Amino acid sequence: MTDLRELLGGIVDGVDAVCLFSPSGTYYDSFADADVPVVVVARENTVEADLFVELPLEFAEVRERVRFGLEGALENGHITEEQEVACATNVFEGGIDTVTRVDADSFSRSGVYGLFVESRADPSVIRDVFEVAIELGKKGQKGNQVGALFVVGDAGKVMNRSRPLSYNPFEKSHVHVGDPIVNVMLKEFSRLDGAFVVSDSGKIVSAYRYLEPSAEGTDIPKGLGARHMAAAGITRETNAVCIVLSESDGLVRAFQGGDLILELDPEAY
Repeated sequence: MTDLRELLGGIVDGVDAVCLFSPSGTYYDSFADADVPVVVVARENTVEADLFVELPLEFAEVRERVRFGLEGALENGHITEEQEVACATNVFEGGIDTVTRVDADSFSRSGVYGLFVESRADPSVIRDVFEVAIELGKKGQKGNQVGALFVVGDAGKVMNRSRPLSYNPFEKSHVHVGDPIVNVMLKEFSRLDGAFVVSDSGKIVSAYRYLEPSAEGTDIPKGLGARHMAAAGITRETNAVCIVLSESDGLVRAFQGGDLILELDPEAY
């Protein structure tokens, strides 16, 4: 009988590096004598890896998880575009169960890594806003699908390029997007028009803001409406990023520098 290790060994034969996604300490320790660089991609560096890429979201799709890990490894100089990388991750619950071989330059740079680590806002703030948008996308408002627009970072410029649509319920508050009570409040306020403005540190500066960026030079995919156009425009004119929950198709999208960077299905998380 042919040894399965011989049949499947070609997946890792000759690779130049390994990316381990959220490995256990024992699993990581087993790579101690590996003759190629080993990069850990996880929420926290609990295994004290020398080469580490922070994973701010648990990307449900393996493709997006691998894309983020490779972009981060490239940006940090852990790997180069010419290398072939074995990526070990999981499809099902539990430990690592899947290995895929990828050319480091297989993906065009999407900017997903930069969205979290190169923006003005703290990465944890962007992650918290994503989690709020994903929860809103899953549960909606009283069973009805809702839309929402969050502008994160560079709040001063954003406020100068927008106007109020109604009384600002956060004007004298010190509520942060990571606070447990925020989800309930944002659900209620998401029924009305306008954007939420969040500071670099996560403070909710305002709700009900009508964004007034120039539409000149703004290009978004067909089928996306005014909320997405405003998100693209304001991120092109400021150093903010935008996270948009679409009322029409229920997807969560992120914009940075005027470009669509990331698209997520809340039901997959």
